[in-house]
Amino acid sequence: MRPTRASLGVGLVGLIARPTAGAAFIPAPPALGAKSTPVSSRIGKDLDGGVSALVELRMSTPVESGFGMPTELPDSLDDAAEIAAEACAAFTKSSGPTSRCRIDFDTSVGDETFTTLKASTEFMQKFTSALSYALVPGLMERRQGEMMRVAKARADLRALQGDNWVEAEDDEEEEDAAAGDEDVPEDVLKRRELMKIIAEGGRDPDNAEWDGPKVRVYFPDEGSAALARRDWRVNGPPDQALVPPCVEFSSCGGVQLNDISNDMLVFFFCPRASEAEFVEEILYKHEGTAAEKLALTVFVNPLLVDMGVTGFGMAGRMLRGRLIYPLPPLYYLRAP
Repeated sequence: MRPTRASLGVGLVGLIARPTAGAAFIPAPPALGAKSTPVSSRIGKDLDGGVSALVELRMSTPVESGFGMPTELPDSLDDAAEIAAEACAAFTKSSGPTSRCRIDFDTSVGDETFTTLKASTEFMQKFTSALSYALVPGLMERRQGEMMRVAKARADLRALQGDNWVEAEDDEEEEDAAAGDEDVPEDVLKRRELMKIIAEGGRDPDNAEWDGPKVRVYFPDEGSAALARRDWRVNGPPDQALVPPCVEFSSCGGVQLNDISNDMLVFFFCPRASEAEFVEEILYKHEGTAAEKLALTVFVNPLLVDMGVTGFGMAGRMLRGRLIYPLPPLYYLRAP
């Protein structure tokens, strides 16, 4: 169902920018209301004239490239993450290596109970996974292979156990107790092997570690990065991990000792004004060290200019000119 003029004013607004013939984007701050909002439509998607007219009234400057059209609202958080990932993947293919962009996702609706980082963590997990599978070579094939191994193991276990195959877990302790016996029946060994494949999510024991291109997510501080290492379960079974095995976590502050030579995607997740200097330093280091492999740098919910930190004077204007304004906004969803 397409949103009406009234629902657009009070509901969630999903906006997406896509490249035109010259792969040019509008470097303007994505904000609704008095400020200019560069937006365009998703391929194959459009809204009726009523909603279009409303958006045109909100735009304070003419659109020089792209389209000034809102997209349909995402069906779910997964849908929003996939749309944002599709936009980034298309932008990367058209703009070339070491590209930069920004993604803004804010559904707090003025609720300050949680920080922006906390409120957008689930979206970040899904967005990171979707973009990683879209751009990192070999990652999707690896995941498909794991899923196929699990499906085959379940089918073989069902054939081995018959109608009682689900009850195999109840006898696991008895099998472990007899693991040292030399006369273990062949069907027990086979069942144990199949159960292990299912428990490990189909991970290939001979290729457990990911040795391909890396995806690095920078958090504002080391505490947030440490929580992500624990909660995002990147080293867990593939069917339980929230992000692919190629994802690594770092923080903007402190000494940077990570090997970034193999990084293909870099995310700055909710960088704040207090980390602006570190963000610039890390960004230029990535673009200088891994220029041949670095495909895209994505700023997610950046807040790099703040009156209490950078001010809105010369320092703030220079920062906006160097880093913020050149970032094309590829996806913008906000709850007004």
